[in-house]
Amino acid sequence: MKRIKDIKRLISILLITVMTAGLITGCAGSGESSDRESVTVYMWSSVLLDSYAPYIQEQLPDVDVEFIVGNNDLDYYKFLKENGQLPDIITCRRFSLHDANDLKDSLLDLSTTEEAGAVYDSYIGNFTNTDDTINWIPLCGEADGLVANKELFDKYNIPLPTDYDSLVSACKKFEQQGIRGFVADFAYDYTCMEILQGLSISEINSMEGRLWRSKYEDPANLEVTGLDREIWPGVFQRMENFIKDVNIQPEDINLDYDPTINMFMEGKAAIIRSGGSNTVAFNDMGIEAVFLPYFCQDGEEWMLTYPAFQVAVNKDAESDESHMKDVMKVLEVMVSDGGQNSLAEGQHVITYSQNVNLEMSPALDNLKKNIEQNQMYIRIASNDFFATSLDVVHKMITGEYDAQQAYTEFNRQLEDTSVTEPEKILTIDETYSNRFKPEGGRESSSAMAGSLRDLYGSDVLIAPAYSFTETVIKADYSEEMVSSMIMPNTLLAWDSQMTGAQLKNYIKASVEGIDGGFRPFNQGMLPAVSGVSIEVEASDDGFVLTKVLKDGKELDDNEKLKVTCLNTQGFMDPFLADEEYKFRGYELRVSEQWLEYIKNGGNIAAPEAYITLK
Repeated sequence: MKRIKDIKRLISILLITVMTAGLITGCAGSGESSDRESVTVYMWSSVLLDSYAPYIQEQLPDVDVEFIVGNNDLDYYKFLKENGQLPDIITCRRFSLHDANDLKDSLLDLSTTEEAGAVYDSYIGNFTNTDDTINWIPLCGEADGLVANKELFDKYNIPLPTDYDSLVSACKKFEQQGIRGFVADFAYDYTCMEILQGLSISEINSMEGRLWRSKYEDPANLEVTGLDREIWPGVFQRMENFIKDVNIQPEDINLDYDPTINMFMEGKAAIIRSGGSNTVAFNDMGIEAVFLPYFCQDGEEWMLTYPAFQVAVNKDAESDESHMKDVMKVLEVMVSDGGQNSLAEGQHVITYSQNVNLEMSPALDNLKKNIEQNQMYIRIASNDFFATSLDVVHKMITGEYDAQQAYTEFNRQLEDTSVTEPEKILTIDETYSNRFKPEGGRESSSAMAGSLRDLYGSDVLIAPAYSFTETVIKADYSEEMVSSMIMPNTLLAWDSQMTGAQLKNYIKASVEGIDGGFRPFNQGMLPAVSGVSIEVEASDDGFVLTKVLKDGKELDDNEKLKVTCLNTQGFMDPFLADEEYKFRGYELRVSEQWLEYIKNGGNIAAPEAYITLK
């Protein structure tokens, strides 16, 4: 498992540069509440809070920006819109115009902005509504394709594939050596969807395919659009061919990320479906990996891409001219050259914008030909396509469906307009603010932290600012929306029996930051606590913990407490390596435990003042 952790850490480093204290400037070091309304920015992932969000804050020291980890799902933002809680700026990775229609009237038209105008015509068309308005701007693109272990190819004197036939030939030669020619993490919907589309990009991107896609993704199209009869039957036939040609096994539907990466790194698989970030990380670890495009069966080759995320602006921001100026300042920095380079140091992504220059890693030299020839394709990524691809491709792999049956079932699911109203499992009677206040903190974070302290039966709970999506609002919640109250990444929980002195040290590290961990870069990024309260001082160099109080008195160093700490695995690793704490982890993610807690009668705790920032 160590090698998996190594590559996850390397990918994390590529995606999010370790922050320095020098980023904590301007309003980051201010404990005073601004008279101007803060700009709320919902990030699709916590990875954006390490280098990307701090870069934005550094460029705008006079703008109070509230960064919150929202969710990577447009249904989540529809829920916020319906309850009057849509933030100023939204980011989302899982996106299609097909799913964005319900938000259209609530979002600003960006078609006349410089930011939209800079996006190449070949890409902006995928984000343009039929009335020529543009609500979403794509940021730099992730490259998706095949990644080959060149060391294995050299060892067995097998040429790297240059087309579909040579790909199949290479896989068969590796199988003769007892090595899997191709494996993929088919347990995930995105892998099923991307391989299904990747094998037929030249057909999907043909004139007929683009006409069908335009109709399918047109928000103004009120008719149900299933798969057409010209392009899509062949898509499933090519998928059926591929399953047989590279010997994909029925049990492969259970392969997830870790075993797939392990097989590749240990020389047990020659080729995997993966992306540019992994290719760079493999090479940085000393494994010579080569990124390959999707080889279509008609002889063409294409690179599948998808934006790191899409960004949109709440139309309501226009109601206050001063606030609107701040919102647009933030948007400008987000899509700027510096902003997009800060996402991944420009090493494994491509640009969609004429105003952005990204220097790609030499490990991705194979991409240059596809970029120069514009042989790049943005995936169809509606919720229907994610879910249906998983179902249908799994049944093709297990042999339950042939190509015709797969086409028929995929089409049936797309055309199924029946809607089952989700059962409401939680009713919240009061909205709690997600605005950080120097005297008290965030009401919503406090309510969630208190609820989770009850869930884990702890004396104290400590949660990074990015733990909760801040959707503690007066509304009825379905299972999906209850789960969405927890950050969308893998938030985990650990327990430890601590003394007061150990607890102070842990909170100090959470407030002031440590190497390899998360360093708060503005006041809104300070952790939430329940069971104790904290006093913090701000300066130009960052934040300093000055007191930890329990029941209004300074915490006794010798007091023994059950403490639950929430965090992602990567940010928790420095603490887990410290044997002093003796943490015990839970197998289930916090979101799963939270859902069960609510289903079993749990409720939302009343918020408390948990921090004083001076």
